[in-house]
Amino acid sequence: QVQLVESGGGLVQAGDSLRVSCAVSGRTFNTYAMGWFRQAPGKEREFIAAMTWSSGRTFYGDSVKDRFTISRDSAKNAVYLQMNSLKPEDTAVYYCAANRRSQVRIPNMYDYWGQGTQVTVSS
Repeated sequence: QVQLVESGGGLVQAGDSLRVSCAVSGRTFNTYAMGWFRQAPGKEREFIAAMTWSSGRTFYGDSVKDRFTISRDSAKNAVYLQMNSLKPEDTAVYYCAANRRSQVRIPNMYDYWGQGTQVTVSS
């Protein structure tokens, strides 16, 4: 089992920056990648970013590329999502997830999920 706990969400204004964190614990030895997804009311869960656990290779969704950055701190067993130039359409619940397989952009390929953290961007 892998436990994931997100934190750092909140209310910000358009153009602001925010960093959300994911604390990772449990049996992480067979984790292939860590990912961030978001879900707004009435919309499907959207892939935001992912990082492979061993090599650190990164992947980004088209809607956040060049604005968001995924990173990790192996010593702290934490994964971060730095969000810059935030827009009202970035408003959503942001989820951290652990993937034991490939295809990092597909939510169904992830085995463990956190409870989510709300990010609200006002115009």
